[in-house]
Amino acid sequence: MRLMEISRRRTFVHDVILIGIMAVLAACGLIYEYLLAHYAGRILGVVESTIYIMIGLMIVSMGLGSFAAKSLKDPFTSFAWLESVIALFGVTCILIIATSVSLSAILPQVIAETFNLPPDLMPKGGALATLHKVSFYTPYVFGTLMGFLIGMEIPLIARIRESVYGEHLEHNAGTIYGADYLGAGVGAAVWVLVMLSLDVTKAAVLTASANLLAGLLFLFRYRLRIKGVRSLLLMHGCVFFVAAIVYQFGNDWSTRMSNMLFQDEVVYTGSSHYQHFTITERHLSQRSKPVYGFYINGRLQFSSQDEHIYHAMLVYPGMLLAADPKSVLIIGGGDGLALRDVLGFEPDRVTLIDLDAELVQLFTDSAEMPHYQQALVALNKGSFSDSRVEVINGDAFVEIDSLLQAGDLFDVIIVDLPDPSHPDLDRLYSDNFYTRLSKLLSFNGAMVVQSTSPYHAKDAFISIGKTIKTAGFTEVAQYRQNIPSFGEWGWTIATQQPIGIRQKITHLEKPFKHQWLTQDLLIAAFEFPANFFKSKDKIEINRLGTHRVYRYHDQAWRKDLGIYRD
Repeated sequence: MRLMEISRRRTFVHDVILIGIMAVLAACGLIYEYLLAHYAGRILGVVESTIYIMIGLMIVSMGLGSFAAKSLKDPFTSFAWLESVIALFGVTCILIIATSVSLSAILPQVIAETFNLPPDLMPKGGALATLHKVSFYTPYVFGTLMGFLIGMEIPLIARIRESVYGEHLEHNAGTIYGADYLGAGVGAAVWVLVMLSLDVTKAAVLTASANLLAGLLFLFRYRLRIKGVRSLLLMHGCVFFVAAIVYQFGNDWSTRMSNMLFQDEVVYTGSSHYQHFTITERHLSQRSKPVYGFYINGRLQFSSQDEHIYHAMLVYPGMLLAADPKSVLIIGGGDGLALRDVLGFEPDRVTLIDLDAELVQLFTDSAEMPHYQQALVALNKGSFSDSRVEVINGDAFVEIDSLLQAGDLFDVIIVDLPDPSHPDLDRLYSDNFYTRLSKLLSFNGAMVVQSTSPYHAKDAFISIGKTIKTAGFTEVAQYRQNIPSFGEWGWTIATQQPIGIRQKITHLEKPFKHQWLTQDLLIAAFEFPANFFKSKDKIEINRLGTHRVYRYHDQAWRKDLGIYRD
């Protein structure tokens, strides 16, 4: 009986170690998956598609790795080496991806500068084009490789567990997969609560370190069954050394590599819980002010050189059409630039809803600010410090319900959101969202919506207009203007008044002054090329849940870059 009890205790200890290791590795595997998808989306620009492709690719690769694991004859030794290799790739993959993408992007410029070639003769084809394409797929190569290696873990742990017990275990697969699912759940929580707030290289190092520690525990516990223990210890020591170096210097290196993708000098880069920010600075001459560019996830949001054009076209039509614009609701606009122009009309109150409090803080006056933040606050004229402004940090899709319940009404609603380039943003371009906004608008008010580019994403632009038309507005019109930093851009304006919008703008009774916008220019903005709306009847309304606008936008963007064809 005593021997049986000792045997049970030993098997229990084995189970605790093996199941615990499997849970830790499952958490690490999920974090690797999210980490690679998140980082690849940031540097490649196609955030939404890259994330889905990466996750799908890694899942398929994990399946292939599971099949391949049966070819490994010694599960103990194989598993010990496997964990050290996964940790090594986990530590270094971000730096390799950043270096590959950045160098391939800047190489044509280096060649042009070396041989004094003019900008229009910068080499882009041949081997350079091939190199750039190869670098574009580097994140997917690492995703495939990591997925394949991670996929080997469960089959090897299952074989190790049966070897320890010395028999076939009836519920072995269920036990291992149970630990895997629970560990993945913990990994998801750690990603959301911790890793998203860290620098991506530090997140990778911490994940790889957990992976490596689990591997060391396994190596120590089953060292008598593992071949080449000294070599494995040396390998683990080397990976720990690399991890320490990357933790200390990796952030600076990856930042330098990422900054090479921007033409202007990067003066700030940082991340909030939701997105990654980059601020660039360009000096044209000693006499002129520097030009600042603001990027979110690698996409330009505005340039200080021409943002006044965009915001004039966004703000002025609605403020001019509203009978008495005393109360204004701005959705998005965390940079405070639309707010700046709204405050110029002397409203009584302005409510601004933006998801990201850290974005708003970047454009808010504070005691000690670096020079670039001072420039941004000067650009929005310190609009967030105005006592008439109320800022709500939250999801606008949810927050407007609170305004509806409070019986709030606004004379002007300005929707200044990013393009519908992600399924989560699509709902903010849906009939449901616009219908609820229509109930917040006073009868004599006007709503203006940023509606993407009518040139680059024509179907998405038209779909937004059609969707707003079905949301309870009497009159809806779309207009456009060229912005040097973006090209042609478009907006949609809607009212609940029976008088035509273009007619009202033509006969404006309110005089206005702007450094760039005139009444004639605004009237002309409502003109479109012949047959622009020819296919309007074929374009669908964006019903909540259909992701129609997102699909139109994604398809157009990919086609415009030459990475998608019908």
